[in-house]
Amino acid sequence: MKKATIVLVLIMISTIAFGQNLIKSEKGYTNDVGNLVAMLNDLKGRVTSSVQGLTPEETDFLLDENANRIGAMILHLAATEVYYQAYTFENRSLNKEEQQQWNAALNLGEIGRKELQGKPIGYYIEIWDKVRTKTLKLLKAKDDKWLQEKNKAGSMNNFWAWYHVMEHQANHMGQIRLIAKRIPK
Repeated sequence: MKKATIVLVLIMISTIAFGQNLIKSEKGYTNDVGNLVAMLNDLKGRVTSSVQGLTPEETDFLLDENANRIGAMILHLAATEVYYQAYTFENRSLNKEEQQQWNAALNLGEIGRKELQGKPIGYYIEIWDKVRTKTLKLLKAKDDKWLQEKNKAGSMNNFWAWYHVMEHQANHMGQIRLIAKRIPK
């Protein structure tokens, strides 16, 4: 027991000493945009690592009749990001075609339980990867001043909008992890 405690303390010290718990602005972006990108990528990485290796049955597991499937929640995170791309980069809501494409993922619930199932976890992650690639490309063209600009259609600035995207991802990461722990083995 004493040996295990010493090893644990050494691991914690080395983690702190090597700065693995730092937010560092991503290269190729202005400082604040780069920090935002680092945080978005960290959250996405943690959500993704939480679901890697799930079988299709685990991806589609329903905790109860009112729950959402893990795959559906991953698609929901992608859909939310698509919404905020339109809102912050184009000052608009989703158009009819986008609403139709993303409706089940945005709203989840009964429609999501019915329509968003039967795919492997990689299917959902790949869609989110494509959405994130677009987000990163769009953010690369923006600067810290843009983050502070208030959206014409609402009351929030762009920084708050993307903070909300991260907050949303963190909330669903908790749900995803809870559901994953409840999957019968």
